Amino acid sequence: MRTPFVAVTLLAATLFSAASFAGATLDRVTQTGVLRNAIVNDYPPFGFIDDNNQLAGFDVDVAKAVAQRMGVKLEIIAPGWETIVGGKWQGRWDTCICSMTPNTERAKVLDFPTPYYNSPAVLVVNKKDDRIKSAADLSNKKIGVGIGSTYETYLQKTLVIPGSKPIAFPFDNVHAIPSDEEVAFQNLALGPGVRLDGVISDLATANARIKRAPVFKIVTELYAEPNWVATDKGDAEWDKKVADTIKSLRDDGTLAKISQHWLGEDITREVP
Repeated sequence: MRTPFVAVTLLAATLFSAASFAGATLDRVTQTGVLRNAIVNDYPPFGFIDDNNQLAGFDVDVAKAVAQRMGVKLEIIAPGWETIVGGKWQGRWDTCICSMTPNTERAKVLDFPTPYYNSPAVLVVNKKDDRIKSAADLSNKKIGVGIGSTYETYLQKTLVIPGSKPIAFPFDNVHAIPSDEEVAFQNLALGPGVRLDGVISDLATANARIKRAPVFKIVTELYAEPNWVATDKGDAEWDKKVADTIKSLRDDGTLAKISQHWLGEDITREVP
């Protein structure tokens, strides 16, 4: 079900890379000794503000490992999802290790040097709901999705993930309700159909929320969702540096340790 790593890597070289302004980001990081990474701070367990009012999570620790392996300091910025995916970063940050899935629209304004984990999109409903058992049951339902997420595009039946198999859309007339994901789950907790009939989320994120509040259940996986490091368009040298660093962290088991810590399993393995 999941996209072969080799096939996607080859795709990245042809579809996601650009050569203009080559070296500008790499030069800036090298000269300043600082890696600035954009992150989403309301997406546990990948990025969130912990009880000590500090940014924490899987993505935060991966970014820390990348900076350490590069021999630079890390700064984390949380500028907002729509700002990140809009591209044209203009040096405000250098990478987005922020659980982003490539799609055809994002690839127009961002580069995607390398994947770093895989976790499928899933459909979550209230535990008391026995109406919804599959994606086909989404027709005429109110479904919560993150603002600007691939989940919203999925419900619009326009989602294409380069390098992945075509996605099935066995539903009609779904009322997608974009919001902050925390708000979506709060609304779903009110009961089946009260404000929402379901929420689409990442498997690891859904499992984390169910562990904290067991009023939800996962009814089905919807599609494979590879997550890549994103960079601003134009610096092939920087993209190679990022890809090589992620590879070294995967090869020596660092990514696996981070994944086990936050998720209890390794979602960073290369897919055969």
